[in-house]
Amino acid sequence: MKAAVLNEIPGELDIEDVQIDKPGPREVLIQTSAAGLCHSDLHFMEGKYPYMTPAVLGHESAGVVEAVGSDVTYVKPGDHVITCLSVFCGHCSYCTEGRPSLCSGKDLECNRGPDEASRLTIDGQPAWQFLNLSSFAEQMLVHEHAIVKIREDMPLDRASLIGCGVMTGVGAVFRTARVEPGETVAVFGAGGIGLAAVQAARIAGAGRIIAVDMIDSKLEVARQMGATDTVNAGDTDAVGSIHEMTAGGVHKSFEAVGLKQTTEQSFQSLRNGGTATVIGMIPIGTNIEIHGVDFLFEKKIQGSNMGSNQFRTDMPRLVDMYLDGRLMLDEMVSARISLDEINQGFDAMKSGSVTRSVVTFD
Repeated sequence: MKAAVLNEIPGELDIEDVQIDKPGPREVLIQTSAAGLCHSDLHFMEGKYPYMTPAVLGHESAGVVEAVGSDVTYVKPGDHVITCLSVFCGHCSYCTEGRPSLCSGKDLECNRGPDEASRLTIDGQPAWQFLNLSSFAEQMLVHEHAIVKIREDMPLDRASLIGCGVMTGVGAVFRTARVEPGETVAVFGAGGIGLAAVQAARIAGAGRIIAVDMIDSKLEVARQMGATDTVNAGDTDAVGSIHEMTAGGVHKSFEAVGLKQTTEQSFQSLRNGGTATVIGMIPIGTNIEIHGVDFLFEKKIQGSNMGSNQFRTDMPRLVDMYLDGRLMLDEMVSARISLDEINQGFDAMKSGSVTRSVVTFD
């Protein structure tokens, strides 16, 4: 099969022939239909987060089940599925406490052992599977706990977005921060994850939703998706503007960029008693500075891993929300590209000119 391989860090992706094994007892072989380009992939390509090479990247995807292992009962060939990097073992303390996105047992339980054949090989040598998925490829071989079955009337290119970016942004609002009706919200970053957070705040009934970015076209999309106000941080003091708009700050803020500055701004934009939720992947080694006295006013800052998702429950609900018109996904797809165009897709991401590019496999 054809796949996009990261051979050097930092580096671009090479389109290569990769061999994929047959499903083991609890594994599922998927024909990939679509894979979104996520900023997380770019972090690994640029070396902001370490990884092994050679690796087939990609983790935001949807497809059709092609074959299943002997012990798989959850899906069958022909089922439509969304993949998720929040693979879960099902019996560690996090899973049994209802927090499967923090699963501590997946590396042992959901991967092949050192004495087993690699799921992916290149010229007979093992290749690394990225985040248990590797979806920049014509096929995926994954553990059954890496997928969720969805209804077949859901377009798979739109469904792929739910696999990471949408789930991450929506989950941060619904599950991590639990935005309540009438609350004021600020979202820093109007990319895919930020736009998902804006939409979730609208669906949750937030009274005022302020989107912050430096590109006017992205802010206009944020308005279409539910932002009541926008702030171009390149033209004005974003924190000052938010405090002026809200007479003292917001109840909940969300950082969806992954930068030190925007993380600090998200905290500074809070009213007393407010909570800032960091969604973006801040580079390893970066420290965040917060004025200690703010904690006396019960301001809080917290992280969110993949939207604190329970993905087998959450993702089918998001599919329903899209199909009944509450969740906007069509507007989030800036471009549909081929696998051969994947590096150009990442160049567009770095320029800030796109919301989401999606690789589609015919």
